Amino acid sequence: MRILVVYDSVLGNTQFVARPVGEAFRSPADVAVIRVTDVRPEQLARLKILMVGSPARGFKPPQAIADFLKRIPTHGIKGVQVAAFETQLPTSDIESSALRLLVRTGGYAAKSMVDRLEKKGGELLLPPEESMVEGGKGPLKEGELERAVVSAKRMTESRELGSRPW
Repeated sequence: MRILVVYDSVLGNTQFVARPVGEAFRSPADVAVIRVTDVRPEQLARLKILMVGSPARGFKPPQAIADFLKRIPTHGIKGVQVAAFETQLPTSDIESSALRLLVRTGGYAAKSMVDRLEKKGGELLLPPEESMVEGGKGPLKEGELERAVVSAKRMTESRELGSRPW
């Protein structure tokens, strides 16, 4: 396995995104899409790409994702290309102006996941991706799943050409 998509999903929305993102890679034999609670340490060996996805819960990833990221040894993913994605409520749907400002300033979960992955030696493959949900619980807003798959396909195509689109 060379590509690992690790996700956590509270209401099913992130899992709904993770599966087709993993399938967007052209070589399914080299890709595993695994819920964070099922990841084994040896699955991090010899990776080329590690993608981590989660819902935004209180502006951060769920505890299972945070624990997974903490367990990665320092320099444990050195040279691995990393990316993060999340499912979230659009900032335009947040009623409180103070909370909207907080989100715009600090972000949701994906930014902190990318920061942690880079501190463990990962090399950023693409900026954090967000998929918007309706009303905080879902389902995904129209077109969000398709947009996530297009981004994953663009990433795989650019890797084959030896360049990065972002």
